[in-house]
Amino acid sequence: MDRRWIIMALAMASAACGSTSSDDGTQPSPVTEEKPQAPVVAPEAIKPGEPGGLPDDRTPISEGAIDPKSGQGAGQVLQLFGGLLEQRKFGEAYRLWSDDGRASGLSQGQFVAAYDKYAEIHSEVGAPGQMEGAAGSAYVDIPFRLYGNLKSGDAFNLVGPVTLRRVNDVPGSTEEQRRWHIYKSDLDARP
Repeated sequence: MDRRWIIMALAMASAACGSTSSDDGTQPSPVTEEKPQAPVVAPEAIKPGEPGGLPDDRTPISEGAIDPKSGQGAGQVLQLFGGLLEQRKFGEAYRLWSDDGRASGLSQGQFVAAYDKYAEIHSEVGAPGQMEGAAGSAYVDIPFRLYGNLKSGDAFNLVGPVTLRRVNDVPGSTEEQRRWHIYKSDLDARP
């Protein structure tokens, strides 16, 4: 049974047990009734298609070999990024950003400090969007979600598109430039 329903059932049963009169006719002692609060949904319980989750895209993804130049190849890089954050390997995660991490807008030290406030990090990667090209580069937006707990104990849930970029196979480009890197992130806090 879903945890939210158990909490609501217990709250309703507890409220039903309260009495407003006694058998001997005396007035009961005043009881302050608390309004039942909506159950809190833990970020890990949010499913795709629900508010605060990734889009509910049920398009099957190929199970075969993945072309590293494809949108799925970009998805693998984003999956690696999330895995490195989960393992607290923030320096390695930083280097998956374009321009050896500098596209994040932070120095490596600032990046590590920004993620160090999290006690527990989990990630989900959605299906890549359509690849687009401009000025010798390919871009793809991928739905991404980071959730877990801060060191303060508060839960967090960040959802949004992450754009990955790679340089096409143009003369003079390096092997590193032809790999997918995180170009920008539009993650927002969600309930």
